[in-house]
Amino acid sequence: MKVLIIKTSSLGDIIHTLPALTDAARIYPNIVFDWVVEESFAEIPHWHPKIRKVIPMAWRRWRKNIFSKQTLKEAYVFWQTLREEQYDFIIDAQGLVKSAWLTLFAKGQRCGLDWHSARESLASLWYQKKCTVNFYQHAIIRMRSIFSKILNYPFPEGLPEYGISRQSFMSEPKEDYLVFLHGTTWNTKLWPEVYWIELANLLAKENLKVKLLWGNAEEKARAERIAQQGSNIEVLPRQNLEGSAKVLANAKAIVAVDTGFTHLAAALNVPTVSLYGPTNPLYTGAMGKSQICLASDLPCSPCLKRECTYLGKSAVFPACFVSLAPLAVFRSIQKNPFFLSAIMGE
Repeated sequence: MKVLIIKTSSLGDIIHTLPALTDAARIYPNIVFDWVVEESFAEIPHWHPKIRKVIPMAWRRWRKNIFSKQTLKEAYVFWQTLREEQYDFIIDAQGLVKSAWLTLFAKGQRCGLDWHSARESLASLWYQKKCTVNFYQHAIIRMRSIFSKILNYPFPEGLPEYGISRQSFMSEPKEDYLVFLHGTTWNTKLWPEVYWIELANLLAKENLKVKLLWGNAEEKARAERIAQQGSNIEVLPRQNLEGSAKVLANAKAIVAVDTGFTHLAAALNVPTVSLYGPTNPLYTGAMGKSQICLASDLPCSPCLKRECTYLGKSAVFPACFVSLAPLAVFRSIQKNPFFLSAIMGE
Protein backbone atom coordinates (compact mmCIF):
# COMPACT_ATOMS: atom_id res chain seq x y z
CA MET A 1 0.00 0.00 0.00
CA LYS A 2 1.31 3.46 -0.94
CA VAL A 3 0.09 6.55 0.90
CA LEU A 4 0.89 10.20 0.27
CA ILE A 5 0.73 12.52 3.32
CA ILE A 6 0.14 16.24 2.94
CA LYS A 7 1.40 17.90 6.11
CA THR A 8 3.62 20.82 5.25
CA SER A 9 4.25 22.45 8.66
CA SER A 10 4.91 23.22 11.50
CA LEU A 11 7.59 21.38 13.49
CA GLY A 12 5.19 20.33 16.24
CA ASP A 13 2.41 19.41 13.80
CA ILE A 14 4.75 17.19 11.79
CA ILE A 15 5.93 15.35 14.89
CA HIS A 16 2.31 14.94 16.03
CA THR A 17 1.66 12.99 12.81
CA LEU A 18 4.49 10.45 13.19
CA PRO A 19 2.72 8.09 15.66
CA ALA A 20 -0.05 7.55 13.11
CA LEU A 21 2.51 6.10 10.70
CA THR A 22 3.71 3.69 13.39
CA ASP A 23 0.11 2.63 14.06
CA ALA A 24 -0.59 1.97 10.37
CA ALA A 25 2.63 0.01 9.91
CA ARG A 26 1.59 -2.42 12.66
CA ILE A 27 -1.58 -3.28 10.74
CA TYR A 28 -0.07 -3.10 7.25
CA PRO A 29 3.61 -4.14 7.49
CA ASN A 30 4.22 -3.45 3.78
CA ILE A 31 2.79 0.07 3.81
CA VAL A 32 5.03 2.92 2.63
CA PHE A 33 4.53 6.65 2.92
CA ASP A 34 5.61 9.62 0.86
CA TRP A 35 5.31 13.04 2.49
CA VAL A 36 4.80 16.57 1.15
CA VAL A 37 6.43 19.02 3.57
CA GLU A 38 7.92 22.52 3.71
CA GLU A 39 11.62 22.39 2.80
CA SER A 40 12.72 23.69 6.21
CA PHE A 41 11.20 20.60 7.89
CA ALA A 42 12.10 18.03 5.22
CA GLU A 43 14.60 16.23 7.49
CA ILE A 44 12.01 15.13 10.02
CA PRO A 45 9.87 12.67 8.01
CA HIS A 46 13.08 10.89 6.91
CA TRP A 47 13.64 9.92 10.55
CA HIS A 48 10.63 7.55 10.49
CA PRO A 49 11.44 4.09 9.03
CA LYS A 50 8.22 3.89 6.99
CA ILE A 51 8.93 7.01 4.94
CA ARG A 52 10.00 6.12 1.42
CA LYS A 53 10.24 9.57 -0.13
CA VAL A 54 9.96 13.17 1.04
CA ILE A 55 8.66 15.74 -1.45
CA PRO A 56 9.79 19.17 -0.25
CA MET A 57 7.97 22.33 -1.24
CA ALA A 58 8.96 25.94 -0.57
CA TRP A 59 5.70 27.86 -0.43
CA ARG A 60 7.00 30.21 2.28
CA ARG A 61 9.90 31.16 0.03
CA TRP A 62 8.05 30.98 -3.30
CA ARG A 63 5.31 33.42 -2.30
CA LYS A 64 7.91 36.17 -1.78
CA ASN A 65 8.89 36.00 -5.47
CA ILE A 66 6.02 34.06 -6.96
CA PHE A 67 6.62 34.98 -10.61
CA SER A 68 10.41 34.76 -10.67
CA LYS A 69 12.03 32.29 -13.05
CA GLN A 70 13.59 30.38 -10.15
CA THR A 71 10.27 30.04 -8.35
CA LEU A 72 8.45 28.88 -11.49
CA LYS A 73 11.21 26.36 -12.22
CA GLU A 74 11.17 24.92 -8.69
CA ALA A 75 7.37 24.81 -8.60
CA TYR A 76 7.27 22.95 -11.92
CA VAL A 77 9.69 20.31 -10.59
CA PHE A 78 7.53 20.00 -7.46
CA TRP A 79 4.32 19.44 -9.46
CA GLN A 80 6.04 16.90 -11.68
CA THR A 81 7.34 14.97 -8.68
CA LEU A 82 3.90 15.06 -7.06
CA ARG A 83 2.38 13.35 -10.11
CA GLU A 84 5.00 10.64 -10.59
CA GLU A 85 3.26 8.03 -8.42
CA GLN A 86 -0.16 6.43 -8.26
CA TYR A 87 -1.18 6.30 -4.59
CA ASP A 88 -3.79 4.17 -2.87
CA PHE A 89 -4.61 7.06 -0.54
CA ILE A 90 -3.71 10.75 -0.40
CA ILE A 91 -4.22 11.96 3.16
CA ASP A 92 -4.48 15.67 3.84
CA ALA A 93 -3.45 15.72 7.50
CA GLN A 94 -3.50 19.53 7.64
CA GLY A 95 -7.18 20.23 6.97
CA LEU A 96 -6.60 23.59 5.29
CA VAL A 97 -7.75 24.86 1.91
CA LYS A 98 -4.16 25.21 0.68
CA SER A 99 -3.27 21.64 1.71
CA ALA A 100 -6.51 20.25 0.24
CA TRP A 101 -5.69 22.05 -3.02
CA LEU A 102 -2.38 20.18 -3.18
CA THR A 103 -4.22 16.84 -3.17
CA LEU A 104 -5.70 17.71 -6.57
CA PHE A 105 -2.29 17.47 -8.23
CA ALA A 106 -1.46 13.97 -6.97
CA LYS A 107 -2.85 10.68 -8.29
CA GLY A 108 -4.98 8.66 -5.91
CA GLN A 109 -8.04 8.79 -3.67
CA ARG A 110 -8.14 12.16 -1.91
CA CYS A 111 -8.89 11.79 1.80
CA GLY A 112 -9.38 14.12 4.73
CA LEU A 113 -11.69 15.50 7.39
CA ASP A 114 -15.33 16.29 6.78
CA TRP A 115 -16.98 19.73 6.90
CA HIS A 116 -17.44 19.67 10.68
CA SER A 117 -13.96 18.34 11.53
CA ALA A 118 -11.52 20.22 9.27
CA ARG A 119 -9.75 23.33 10.54
CA GLU A 120 -11.05 25.07 7.41
CA SER A 121 -14.38 23.52 6.46
CA LEU A 122 -14.07 24.39 2.76
CA ALA A 123 -11.11 22.02 2.51
CA SER A 124 -13.49 19.06 2.80
CA LEU A 125 -14.98 19.86 -0.63
CA TRP A 126 -11.84 18.50 -2.32
CA TYR A 127 -11.86 15.07 -0.64
CA GLN A 128 -13.32 11.87 -2.07
CA LYS A 129 -13.17 10.03 1.26
CA LYS A 130 -14.04 11.94 4.42
CA CYS A 131 -13.99 11.14 8.12
CA THR A 132 -15.33 12.72 11.29
CA VAL A 133 -12.87 13.37 14.11
CA ASN A 134 -13.48 15.35 17.28
CA PHE A 135 -11.58 18.64 17.06
CA TYR A 136 -11.41 19.08 20.84
CA GLN A 137 -8.82 16.46 21.73
CA HIS A 138 -5.05 16.16 21.74
CA ALA A 139 -3.48 16.76 18.32
CA ILE A 140 -1.72 13.37 18.36
CA ILE A 141 -4.95 11.52 19.13
CA ARG A 142 -6.63 13.48 16.35
CA MET A 143 -3.95 12.45 13.84
CA ARG A 144 -4.05 8.81 14.91
CA SER A 145 -7.84 8.87 14.55
CA ILE A 146 -7.68 10.30 11.02
CA PHE A 147 -5.31 7.60 9.82
CA SER A 148 -7.20 4.77 11.54
CA LYS A 149 -10.49 5.81 9.92
CA ILE A 150 -9.11 6.42 6.45
CA LEU A 151 -6.97 3.27 6.41
CA ASN A 152 -9.66 1.23 8.15
CA TYR A 153 -8.18 -0.16 11.37
CA PRO A 154 -9.22 0.18 15.04
CA PHE A 155 -7.88 3.15 16.96
CA PRO A 156 -4.84 1.79 18.87
CA GLU A 157 -4.69 2.08 22.62
CA GLY A 158 -1.68 3.25 24.60
CA LEU A 159 0.86 6.06 24.37
CA PRO A 160 2.11 7.15 20.95
CA GLU A 161 5.25 5.67 19.42
CA TYR A 162 6.91 8.23 17.17
CA GLY A 163 9.19 5.86 15.29
CA ILE A 164 12.29 8.02 15.80
CA SER A 165 15.33 6.25 17.21
CA ARG A 166 17.02 8.24 19.97
CA GLN A 167 20.07 5.99 19.66
CA SER A 168 20.67 7.14 16.08
CA PHE A 169 21.33 10.67 17.36
CA MET A 170 23.37 9.74 20.41
CA SER A 171 27.15 9.88 20.71
CA GLU A 172 29.62 8.74 23.34
CA PRO A 173 28.66 10.50 26.59
CA LYS A 174 31.07 13.31 27.44
CA GLU A 175 29.16 15.13 30.15
CA ASP A 176 25.85 15.14 31.98
CA TYR A 177 23.68 18.11 31.09
CA LEU A 178 20.14 19.39 30.82
CA VAL A 179 18.74 21.50 27.98
CA PHE A 180 16.57 24.56 28.51
CA LEU A 181 14.18 25.14 25.58
CA HIS A 182 13.41 28.76 26.34
CA GLY A 183 12.36 30.07 22.91
CA THR A 184 8.86 30.06 21.44
CA THR A 185 6.70 32.07 19.07
CA TRP A 186 4.32 33.83 21.51
CA ASN A 187 5.53 36.23 24.18
CA THR A 188 2.83 34.85 26.47
CA LYS A 189 4.39 31.36 26.29
CA LEU A 190 7.81 32.54 27.48
CA TRP A 191 8.79 31.44 30.98
CA PRO A 192 10.32 34.48 32.77
CA GLU A 193 14.09 34.86 32.43
CA VAL A 194 14.54 35.20 36.18
CA TYR A 195 12.91 31.76 36.55
CA TRP A 196 15.38 30.15 34.11
CA ILE A 197 18.25 31.68 36.08
CA GLU A 198 16.88 30.50 39.40
CA LEU A 199 16.30 26.97 38.09
CA ALA A 200 19.84 26.84 36.67
CA ASN A 201 21.19 27.82 40.10
CA LEU A 202 19.18 25.04 41.75
CA LEU A 203 20.62 22.55 39.25
CA ALA A 204 24.15 23.88 39.85
CA LYS A 205 23.85 22.72 43.46
CA GLU A 206 23.37 19.20 42.05
CA ASN A 207 26.50 19.66 39.86
CA LEU A 208 24.40 19.64 36.69
CA LYS A 209 25.25 21.67 33.59
CA VAL A 210 22.71 23.47 31.41
CA LYS A 211 22.87 24.00 27.64
CA LEU A 212 20.79 26.59 25.79
CA LEU A 213 19.63 26.28 22.19
CA TRP A 214 18.48 29.26 20.12
CA GLY A 215 17.07 29.87 16.65
CA ASN A 216 17.11 33.62 16.06
CA ALA A 217 18.76 36.81 17.30
CA GLU A 218 16.17 37.44 20.00
CA GLU A 219 16.54 33.91 21.40
CA LYS A 220 20.33 34.18 21.28
CA ALA A 221 20.26 37.43 23.24
CA ARG A 222 17.98 35.87 25.86
CA ALA A 223 20.22 32.81 26.12
CA GLU A 224 23.27 35.01 26.63
CA ARG A 225 21.54 37.02 29.38
CA ILE A 226 20.59 33.83 31.19
CA ALA A 227 24.10 32.36 30.80
CA GLN A 228 25.68 35.46 32.33
CA GLN A 229 23.96 34.62 35.61
CA GLY A 230 25.26 31.09 36.08
CA SER A 231 28.64 29.38 35.80
CA ASN A 232 26.98 26.07 34.82
CA ILE A 233 25.19 27.48 31.73
CA GLU A 234 26.47 27.21 28.14
CA VAL A 235 25.00 28.90 25.07
CA LEU A 236 25.46 26.54 22.12
CA PRO A 237 26.22 27.61 18.54
CA ARG A 238 23.18 27.77 16.27
CA GLN A 239 22.09 24.25 15.27
CA ASN A 240 20.20 22.86 12.30
CA LEU A 241 17.39 20.36 12.90
CA GLU A 242 19.69 17.35 13.01
CA GLY A 243 22.14 19.14 15.28
CA SER A 244 19.34 20.15 17.65
CA ALA A 245 18.09 16.57 17.70
CA LYS A 246 21.56 15.38 18.69
CA VAL A 247 21.78 17.93 21.51
CA LEU A 248 18.37 16.84 22.82
CA ALA A 249 19.02 13.11 22.43
CA ASN A 250 22.25 13.30 24.44
CA ALA A 251 20.71 15.35 27.25
CA LYS A 252 19.85 13.75 30.57
CA ALA A 253 16.68 15.83 30.78
CA ILE A 254 14.97 18.90 29.33
CA VAL A 255 12.94 21.79 30.67
CA ALA A 256 10.85 23.49 28.01
CA VAL A 257 8.12 25.95 27.17
CA ASP A 258 5.42 25.18 24.61
CA THR A 259 7.44 24.97 21.40
CA GLY A 260 7.98 22.56 18.52
CA PHE A 261 11.27 21.28 19.93
CA THR A 262 9.42 20.17 23.07
CA HIS A 263 7.58 17.65 20.90
CA LEU A 264 10.86 16.58 19.32
CA ALA A 265 12.14 15.87 22.83
CA ALA A 266 9.04 13.74 23.45
CA ALA A 267 9.58 11.89 20.17
CA LEU A 268 13.15 11.14 21.23
CA ASN A 269 11.87 9.94 24.62
CA VAL A 270 14.08 12.34 26.58
CA PRO A 271 12.67 13.07 30.08
CA THR A 272 11.11 16.52 29.86
CA VAL A 273 9.19 18.96 32.04
CA SER A 274 7.19 21.29 29.80
CA LEU A 275 5.50 24.46 31.02
CA TYR A 276 2.11 25.73 29.84
CA GLY A 277 0.62 29.12 30.64
CA PRO A 278 -1.72 30.45 27.93
CA THR A 279 -1.94 27.13 26.06
CA ASN A 280 -3.65 23.90 27.03
CA PRO A 281 -1.54 20.73 27.42
CA LEU A 282 -4.69 18.64 27.02
CA TYR A 283 -4.65 19.61 23.34
CA THR A 284 -0.98 20.24 22.52
CA GLY A 285 1.06 19.04 25.50
CA ALA A 286 4.18 16.91 25.01
CA MET A 287 3.01 13.29 25.07
CA GLY A 288 5.09 10.28 26.07
CA LYS A 289 5.99 8.06 29.00
CA SER A 290 8.83 10.32 30.19
CA GLN A 291 6.94 13.60 29.79
CA ILE A 292 5.62 15.88 32.55
CA CYS A 293 3.32 18.76 31.61
CA LEU A 294 2.88 21.52 34.21
CA ALA A 295 0.00 23.91 33.59
CA SER A 296 -0.77 27.26 35.19
CA ASP A 297 -3.62 27.29 37.71
CA LEU A 298 -4.46 30.96 37.19
CA PRO A 299 -8.24 31.33 36.60
CA CYS A 300 -7.73 32.94 33.18
CA SER A 301 -5.44 30.18 31.95
CA PRO A 302 -5.42 28.76 29.32
CA CYS A 303 -6.49 31.91 27.48
CA LEU A 304 -4.93 30.95 24.10
CA LYS A 305 -3.91 34.59 23.60
CA ARG A 306 -0.70 36.03 22.21
CA GLU A 307 -1.05 39.11 24.41
CA CYS A 308 -1.52 38.93 28.19
CA THR A 309 -4.66 40.78 29.34
CA TYR A 310 -4.42 39.85 33.03
CA LEU A 311 -5.39 42.91 35.12
CA GLY A 312 -4.33 41.72 38.58
CA LYS A 313 -0.97 42.17 40.25
CA SER A 314 1.77 39.69 39.38
CA ALA A 315 5.43 39.34 40.29
CA VAL A 316 6.31 38.13 36.80
CA PHE A 317 5.26 38.38 33.16
CA PRO A 318 3.42 36.53 31.77
CA ALA A 319 1.27 36.45 34.90
CA CYS A 320 0.04 32.88 34.36
CA PHE A 321 3.52 31.53 35.15
CA VAL A 322 3.48 32.85 38.70
CA SER A 323 2.12 29.43 39.77
CA LEU A 324 4.96 27.61 37.96
CA ALA A 325 7.93 28.89 39.95
CA PRO A 326 11.43 27.36 39.59
CA LEU A 327 11.27 25.45 42.86
CA ALA A 328 8.05 23.72 41.77
CA VAL A 329 9.70 22.74 38.48
CA PHE A 330 12.82 21.52 40.27
CA ARG A 331 10.72 19.38 42.60
CA SER A 332 8.95 17.86 39.59
CA ILE A 333 12.36 16.87 38.30
CA GLN A 334 13.35 15.34 41.63
CA LYS A 335 10.14 13.35 42.13
CA ASN A 336 9.77 11.88 38.65
CA PRO A 337 11.28 8.38 38.29
CA PHE A 338 12.50 9.03 34.74
CA PHE A 339 14.44 12.07 35.94
CA LEU A 340 15.74 10.24 38.99
CA SER A 341 17.24 7.51 36.84
CA ALA A 342 18.52 9.95 34.22
CA ILE A 343 20.11 12.72 36.25
CA MET A 344 20.08 11.91 39.94
CA GLY A 345 21.92 8.63 39.59
CA GLU A 346 19.25 6.57 41.33
